[in-house]
Amino acid sequence: MSLQKILEGYSLVTAEILYRMPDYQTIIQSYVWQEYDMVPDYPELNGFLQFWEAKLDGPLYKVTVAHHKLVSPREFRNITSIQ
Repeated sequence: MSLQKILEGYSLVTAEILYRMPDYQTIIQSYVWQEYDMVPDYPELNGFLQFWEAKLDGPLYKVTVAHHKLVSPREFRNITSIQ
């Protein structure tokens, strides 16, 4: 992850995805997804979930999202010289 992306608002996002087993709908499995994404729109996560629904057989049950902003633009300052 580049500093430029972090300053643009990307942060580490973790999603716990609960889904039903395709052949045993009463059994719920867990999958953890983690990627740098733009909060609060989550384009990467939404793209992954769209892929899941289109290509995978296990229907989604619940998605829980957590994120942590590593550096915000107001916390970043450029130091040009040390005195």
